[in-house]
Amino acid sequence: MGRLCVGLIGPGLIGKSLVQQLGQQTPYLRDKLGIHLSLVAVANSKRQLLADVDAAPLQLAGDWLERLQLQGAPLDLPAFARHVSAPGGWGVIVDCTASDSVPDHYESWLGSGLHVVTPNKKYSAALRAARGGGARLLAEASVGAGLPVLSTLRDLVETGDQVTRIEGILSGTLSYIFNTFRPGTPFSSVVAAAKDLGYTEPDPREDLSGMDVARKVVILARACGLSTELEDLRVESLVPEPLQALPGADEFMARLPEFDAEMAQRADAAAAEGGVLRYVGVVDVASGTASVTLQSFPADHAFAQLQGSDNLIAFTTQRYAATPLIVRGPGAGAAVTAAGVFGDILQIARSVAPRPAEAGKA
Repeated sequence: MGRLCVGLIGPGLIGKSLVQQLGQQTPYLRDKLGIHLSLVAVANSKRQLLADVDAAPLQLAGDWLERLQLQGAPLDLPAFARHVSAPGGWGVIVDCTASDSVPDHYESWLGSGLHVVTPNKKYSAALRAARGGGARLLAEASVGAGLPVLSTLRDLVETGDQVTRIEGILSGTLSYIFNTFRPGTPFSSVVAAAKDLGYTEPDPREDLSGMDVARKVVILARACGLSTELEDLRVESLVPEPLQALPGADEFMARLPEFDAEMAQRADAAAAEGGVLRYVGVVDVASGTASVTLQSFPADHAFAQLQGSDNLIAFTTQRYAATPLIVRGPGAGAAVTAAGVFGDILQIARSVAPRPAEAGKA
């Protein structure tokens, strides 16, 4: 196959881990599988670094992040895209940001023949453009980090199975919080511990609002053929209403203990019935509805047996009617999320055919 040129936007924890994995695996992929990947462009929110497409890949240079900071030109996404799609290979732009604005460019990139890979959950507006052309939009890591959630669902749908219901613990942050929270432990102290460990966003309200889970539920619902919008979901926020408008995270954390009694009541009620609390996203395909709520589950339920920040997604289908098909594993972490992104890049690399000029040389 020809070379697949990779342009990375967002060199944060996930992006840096992805570059490390690319650097480690590039020789193996080239020598054993005939897959030629080349990181030719990197950008953050302000600057971009474009490598000579005929030079050594950026990840092998070792100092790419420092060069981006010191030598990078001002960010110009159209120029960035043109560079990635330069003649001599195929191009894929990898968006490892959580940006609201970068996904606005997906449709034009796809229309120009560039593939797009992202863990960004705000990509759904570009799905129609991806379906209508030859370029592909893959976002496995947008749900379940590195877990094969969307690929499993896609295989079920494309092989003719009828998906009737999807239930999942879809947030590594909320999984950790409710795997730790139990009667006698203040809810606010569990949230504070999760924040100190780096599980939450700098402002935990972003996690506790449920909107991160809601976006993942929308992605799953649309993969089932539903036309679900974010506003269609019933989303239970875990942010007490009086604290929603506070100006900062410090104020929120300082006042969260005022509401420990409310969460303690819910934990006690669940424990009285032999259950535990879990924050779950549900897609009911038959009724066309979806929700994100805090629910009680018995101790022998799969959701109740999770540990740490693990995710679990259960697919109930025509074929898996009596016992759901379950995907379970780490739902957070830069390395596993980057691995999910890397897997999508490889899927594109395997699918692209040689350029006509290359085929003639074979």
